[in-house]
Amino acid sequence: MNDLNTRVIEEFRANAGRVGGSLSGTPMLLLHHIGVRSGIERVTPLACSPRPDGGIAIIASNGGSPTHPTWYHNLKAHPRVTVETGTETFFAEAAELDDAARADLWPELVAEAPTAGTYQAKTARRIPVLILNRVP
Repeated sequence: MNDLNTRVIEEFRANAGRVGGSLSGTPMLLLHHIGVRSGIERVTPLACSPRPDGGIAIIASNGGSPTHPTWYHNLKAHPRVTVETGTETFFAEAAELDDAARADLWPELVAEAPTAGTYQAKTARRIPVLILNRVP
């Protein structure tokens, strides 16, 4: 894990899910996911968008790079994850939105976080949107 992620994770946990700096005010979560090849659990801090139905939207922007982030591939292979939000930890199932559902939600996500639109403009790939739904 890189130093930036380590610092964000530590700050997130020390401040009940809040982080400062350029991420101040951004809804965040910590995503625990299993590596496709390694089988090792990883923890990745991600911006998120809580949905009215209780799900949480995340986007696999990877900063607008031409490739999906590693965590995206991990979720496709192992969709059952652990999520930390604020002081709560729960299990969730990750599901990628189909084209129509993504098209409906994308404008709202960009309105909430304009950098998502900037990242999409930087890459030819369609940035995936996934929903994390709680499971017992």
